[in-house]
Amino acid sequence: MLRRERRPFKKPRTHVTKADTIIYRASQADCMTCPLKPRCCPNTPTRKIARSIHESARDVARELANTDGYKQSRKDRKKVEMLFAHLKRILKLDRLRLRGPSGAHDEFLLAATVQNLRRMAKWLMPVAESEELAPA
Repeated sequence: MLRRERRPFKKPRTHVTKADTIIYRASQADCMTCPLKPRCCPNTPTRKIARSIHESARDVARELANTDGYKQSRKDRKKVEMLFAHLKRILKLDRLRLRGPSGAHDEFLLAATVQNLRRMAKWLMPVAESEELAPA
């Protein structure tokens, strides 16, 4: 049995370390009589586990990561991030040249239009190639 404390304290303690963890320990008597000790904790006298105080939030995130909705959102996010990377790397939109919110909006709208036209050209290109190669 892993516990945070072995005895009651006069002044209650939180048992949270500076690294935002709570350390759970087994008693030495329990560990010495356990047949699994050589595999569990061979180099220490007792079993000791540090658990983050944020572990419950991590458990919720791990559960969400297994859902179909999360997998779909991950695909969608990848598509959007690839478009932003393309804007920055290929279209050189690493910094905005026009001032103010309206200038930034106009510049970004123009870059997005260029990006959409390039994508549309790629979609239409196989149609044009297949028409040229088709026997008359």
